Amino acid sequence: MSSGGEALAAAKARMRELAATYASGLPGRDTHSLLAGLDATLRFLPMGERDGAYDPEHRVVLINSRVRPERQRFTLAHEVSHALLLADDDLLSDLHDAFEGERLEQVIETLCNVGAAALLMPDALIDEVLARHGPSGQALADLSRRAEVSASSALYALAGRTSAPVLYAVCAVSRLETEAEETPPGKGLTVRASSGAPGVRYSLRPGTPIPDDHPVALSLATHLPLAQESYVPFRSGRRMPAYVDAFPERQRVLVSFALGQRGRVGEDGE
Repeated sequence: MSSGGEALAAAKARMRELAATYASGLPGRDTHSLLAGLDATLRFLPMGERDGAYDPEHRVVLINSRVRPERQRFTLAHEVSHALLLADDDLLSDLHDAFEGERLEQVIETLCNVGAAALLMPDALIDEVLARHGPSGQALADLSRRAEVSASSALYALAGRTSAPVLYAVCAVSRLETEAEETPPGKGLTVRASSGAPGVRYSLRPGTPIPDDHPVALSLATHLPLAQESYVPFRSGRRMPAYVDAFPERQRVLVSFALGQRGRVGEDGE
């Protein structure tokens, strides 16, 4: 049996194939068209903390009616991916051979996220965005807008199609944790999500603060795009040299860090 990493990589590739084949037969990628290839009913209802579910016995896809539309759309694509996975006996067999228990459940959820991204953000769309904007913060904003998905969802898909050693991040104002008990938490610009292109082994952990004098913070303060030589602000305090491209959008900043030579990535990171 292959290692877990090899099995997961093969399963992701197969999931992308399933999603691409399914998407090729859809009339569109709007909410209702996404379900056109399944013999299933779509229902919206309050679901508490759950985003959605797929009931294969009754062929029903449930979506939480109280979450944002972009989240509903990604959740629908995720649940469609559950149906595609369940219909592929070979893939299911391979997964049960390679994983078990809680790890198996985690892998299935990961695969359904992979499938959802492939349904909503096909390679052709991502490549078009990269050709227009390059691996930049604006590319991240454009992909999120055109695919009608959250910036975090777009981030992972864009990172996966970027050939250069680039680290992407979504930053927003949030509560800052303090180590001293007597110091109350304040608010500041922090990392919400981050992902690197293939070969980039490090990312910025959620909650990593952005210094006030960093180009990302200046972009948010001025509401202007900024692109300049700077650094990746790791939580550890280490600064990896990078060309920073920051694109402000409402109360957040979409960022790319071009790391230069691929071989240097990881030497100064977390």
